[in-house]
Amino acid sequence: MKIKLTTILLFTLLFSIKSNAQLFPTLGGQRAGISTLQFLKIGIGGRATAMGDAFIAVADDASALYWNPAGLVFAKQNEVMFSHNAWVADISQEFVGTFYKFSESDVIGLSLSSLHMENMKVTDEFNPLGNGQYFGFGDIAFTVSYSRKMTEQFSVGASIRYVEETLDRLKMRGVLIDIGTLYWTGLGSTRFAVAITNFGNEIAPDGEVTLWGGRTNSDWQAFSPPTMFRIGFAFEPWQTEQNRITTSIQLNHPNDNSENVSLGGEYSYNNIVQLRAGYKINVDEQGLTAGAGVKLPLGIGNVSVDYGYASFSRLGSTHRFSIILGLY
Repeated sequence: MKIKLTTILLFTLLFSIKSNAQLFPTLGGQRAGISTLQFLKIGIGGRATAMGDAFIAVADDASALYWNPAGLVFAKQNEVMFSHNAWVADISQEFVGTFYKFSESDVIGLSLSSLHMENMKVTDEFNPLGNGQYFGFGDIAFTVSYSRKMTEQFSVGASIRYVEETLDRLKMRGVLIDIGTLYWTGLGSTRFAVAITNFGNEIAPDGEVTLWGGRTNSDWQAFSPPTMFRIGFAFEPWQTEQNRITTSIQLNHPNDNSENVSLGGEYSYNNIVQLRAGYKINVDEQGLTAGAGVKLPLGIGNVSVDYGYASFSRLGSTHRFSIILGLY
């Protein structure tokens, strides 16, 4: 009866989202472009992508290093994760992360992510097709995470992240923090999560550039990092020894755009084969996501291979591949 009540409440919320447009006022769109380090908003992992990024209440593997560090402590084993994202405009994103459970209630993790692309031509007023020179652009983030189980049902997690962005001769550096919580309500498998990511001071570039006519400029405006506040809810409406369906809904509040909602679902057969789909509401360019995964046993643990597809209405599609090695 409790699970049925939870299901009714979930669908009531979804109906309210569809029927009441005022829940997502367009006023938030006027905040677009006020934050920097946009690469931090690109999610990692094929599983999360396929579920529409509705993942902070689901993440209980190495991908929690990015989504919600509080979920690390509920992982069943130590893990190493590798992820590759073929992003739009020939941009690529890489992620590697690992965590170690040094007790039943304490976990520490490390992760490194980067965004890179080929060098681009330098253009000016008289050489719109390039003046023979090239410049590079890239981002990197190194993160240390800690998760602790406060009770059997409640955990907290935090991350400290060093970020660096390079644009030709300019560099932008900063330190940001993530804070997350995860609570298993005791009503079946329902859980509730809250996470704040990329919180920190405004960041300005360092460096000097030479402008047309020999003038130079080294004074740059500071911008806020892309802070995101998320609330997530997940549960299994159907679960047997061989079959499991996981559903998730997540409200996202970015500091540089309108609020939006992510929906995700996953079907798992015998904990080996998974099929996933998701949808994003009130997100420009984005909508449907899908993907699949397989989990195979190894002598010392298991390996999970996941793929996630996301479509953009004008920019094309993106493909994320990830591998998680679990070690007993």
